[in-house]
Amino acid sequence: MTNTPERIVLAPGLEISRLVCGLWQVADIEKDGSTVDPEQGADALQAYAAAGFDSFDMADHYGSAEIITGHLLKRYDRKSGPRAFTKWCPEPGPMTAAIVRRGVEERLERLGVDTIDLLQFHWWTFEHPAWLDALHEMQALKQEGLIGHLGLTNFDAAHLALAVADGIEIASNQVSFSLIDRRAAGDLAQLCARTGVKLLAYGTLCGGFLSEKWLDKPEPTEIADWSRSKYKRFIDAAGGWEPYQAILRAARDIAAKHGVSLSNVASRWVLEHPAVAATIIGARLGESEHRNDNLNVFRFALDTEDHDRLATAFALTNPIPGDCGDEYRKPPFLTASGDLSHHLDAIPSVYTAEPVPGRPGRLRVSSGSIWEPIAGYSRAVRVGNRVLVSGTTATHGTDRCVAPGDAGAQATYILDKIAAALQPLGARMADVVRSRVYLRDAKKWEPVSRAHGRVFGDVLPANTLIQAGSLIGDYEVEIEVEAEVDG
Repeated sequence: MTNTPERIVLAPGLEISRLVCGLWQVADIEKDGSTVDPEQGADALQAYAAAGFDSFDMADHYGSAEIITGHLLKRYDRKSGPRAFTKWCPEPGPMTAAIVRRGVEERLERLGVDTIDLLQFHWWTFEHPAWLDALHEMQALKQEGLIGHLGLTNFDAAHLALAVADGIEIASNQVSFSLIDRRAAGDLAQLCARTGVKLLAYGTLCGGFLSEKWLDKPEPTEIADWSRSKYKRFIDAAGGWEPYQAILRAARDIAAKHGVSLSNVASRWVLEHPAVAATIIGARLGESEHRNDNLNVFRFALDTEDHDRLATAFALTNPIPGDCGDEYRKPPFLTASGDLSHHLDAIPSVYTAEPVPGRPGRLRVSSGSIWEPIAGYSRAVRVGNRVLVSGTTATHGTDRCVAPGDAGAQATYILDKIAAALQPLGARMADVVRSRVYLRDAKKWEPVSRAHGRVFGDVLPANTLIQAGSLIGDYEVEIEVEAEVDG
C-alpha cells in the first residue's frame, strides 16, 4: 500500500514528489483584498509536507503564496525540507541584467531563501526577443547560485527547442496536459525525449471537470469559478459537452475496473507519459483535502484495454488547436479571463516604424542589426499596401547568432523577428503572400520547413526554398517575405 507519493529526480540534486501542490488558490482566496495569515497558511502546507506532498508550485502573481511558503521553509532544514518552485512572469520589455536580477531577488526575498529550487519563466509574446536575454541572465544567476534550476512555463515545442539550442539549461516546462488537452503528448513530448527536459502538468483534472461530479450531468449555463470557466473553454474547444461526457464514461469504466476514482484515472493517464515528471494538484488551505484519494494514482497502472477505451473516446473529440501555451498568445484564448488580445495589443512593439525622408507615404523599420547601416538597407519597408521584409537571419541584438548550427531553431527565431517587423507597419503574418527561404545545406530542409509550416500552415503563401551555399557566419537559414495589407 502506497502511503506517500512517488518521487522523481527532476534535475541533478532536485528530487520532488510526483504530485506537486499548486498554490494558485491563494490568489483566489485573496481576490477581495484580504491576506492569508502566513503562519496559518504554513500550517496547512506543513500538513501536506508531512504526508509526503512536499513539493510546492506557485508564481509571482499567486497572491501571498510565496510568502506563505517562505514561512513553511523556515521550519525545515533547506537541504532535506520541502521543495519550492515559483514563476517569474514579467511584462515584455528590455531584459537587462539589473531587471532580471531584481525579478529573481524579489522571489528570493518573498520565499526567504538564498537559492530558488526551480525558477520557471513565462513570456507573453515571442515576437519580443528579450525572452532570450532574460533566460541568459537567469542562467548567469544560476551559475551564481541564486537559482538552483531553470524551468519554463507555457512554452511550445518550437521555442523550448530554440532555448535549448541557444545554450539554456532547462530542467522543466510546465504546461496544460489532460484527457481533454492532449497537445503535450505530441511534438513537446518528442522534444523532451531528445533533450531530457521534463514536463510538469497542470490542469490534469480540468478544474474538477474530470471527476464523477460531472458524469451524466447537464451542461452548466453559468460558471462563477475562474478556474472552472477556463477549463470549460477547453471542453468547448474539444468538441463540446457530449464528447467530454464520452471521455468521462470511459474513465468511469476504467476506474470501476481498478477500484479507484475517475480523477485517479485522469491523473494516471498523464503520469504514465514518459515526458511527465509530475502533475500539479491544488492545495486547499483550510478546505476539503483529497490526499488519500490522490495517492491511489500510484496503486494501479493502465493496461492496453484501458488505453484503447480512452482512445475510442478521444476519437470523438477535436484536438485542442495549436501547441502548448498558444491559449495565452493567440485565438482561441482558452484562459480564465477569455480573450487576451487587448493585453497582447498593449505590449509595445520591439521595433518602430519611421517615415522615409522625401518619400511621402513610405515607411520603414530597422532592427538594430549592425549589418543594416553597413549595407544600407531596412529590415522592412511599406509602400502603399505592400510590405517587404528583407532577408532575415537569426541575429539577436546587434550581431549575435542565435542557436548556431540548428537550422530549425534559427527558422523559429527568424519568423518571430519577421512578425515583429511587420507589426509596426500595420501587417501581420496572415498578410504574407510570398516567402523565400535560403538554406546553407539543403539536407536541413525539413526542420526549417516545419517551422515555416507552423506559422504559415493556414496562410499558405507562395514559397520558394533553395540551397544558397555558404551564408555569412554561423547562419544556417535566411528568410524574406512579402505581405499585402487589405484596404
